[in-house]
Amino acid sequence: MARPLEDGGGRRQLDELPDIHDGHAIGDVVEQPLIVDGDTGFGNPVNTVRTIRVLERSGANGIQIEDQVFLKKCGHFEGKGVIPADEMMQKIRAAVDTRRDPDFQIIARTDARASEGLEAALDRARAYIEAGADVTFVEAPVGVGELERIASQLAAPQVVNLVFGGKTPMVAQAELERMGFGMVLYANAALQGAVWGMQNALGALRRDGGLDKVKDQLASFSERQRLVGKPEHDALERRYVTDVAGAKKAGE
Repeated sequence: MARPLEDGGGRRQLDELPDIHDGHAIGDVVEQPLIVDGDTGFGNPVNTVRTIRVLERSGANGIQIEDQVFLKKCGHFEGKGVIPADEMMQKIRAAVDTRRDPDFQIIARTDARASEGLEAALDRARAYIEAGADVTFVEAPVGVGELERIASQLAAPQVVNLVFGGKTPMVAQAELERMGFGMVLYANAALQGAVWGMQNALGALRRDGGLDKVKDQLASFSERQRLVGKPEHDALERRYVTDVAGAKKAGE
């Protein structure tokens, strides 16, 4: 549950840190490294210390921290503001000093492109690398030329965020790899696909009174069962629950 906390300056902020069990739950079903979107670090550098401690204990392998002002906005929205670069550098230093595993990745994101321009965003990214960031992330560049400059001019691995309908062009993965990007995010891809699917399915129910006309857009029941791990749980039930029932019957 989200809880209010002091941000060190006497102001109240909202502690939106996920419960530590969320990281464990994700780790139970995902074998790939887990990188957590840490927003603004949930406060000042002191709050960032707590953020790193909690997320590393949860099993995360890295965190993304950004330099937007609190309360933040989506990276492809208008009207974003950024904190002073020096303040962000202190958050990065706090994150680096706090992590226990040197392989825990600190990804520093800057949203300065929208308000201060690409040059300022590149300068911030360089400063964040100097402060100890392992990876930098210049959010919402406009055009392929800006992507090329980001990947070629920053001396650290780079992240790019592609939002369908957003500010950054949907460049193919092979082209991004050629430029030198180390990671690509597809923010909202699953959400947008799910919204489209739900609208179609529920619209058909309302319009047609059934799902026959959209059945090719629905996952099968067996696929639904596979995704939630039903076969694995059935196997456990056969192995243990049935044995217990048999033992009780034998003891009667």
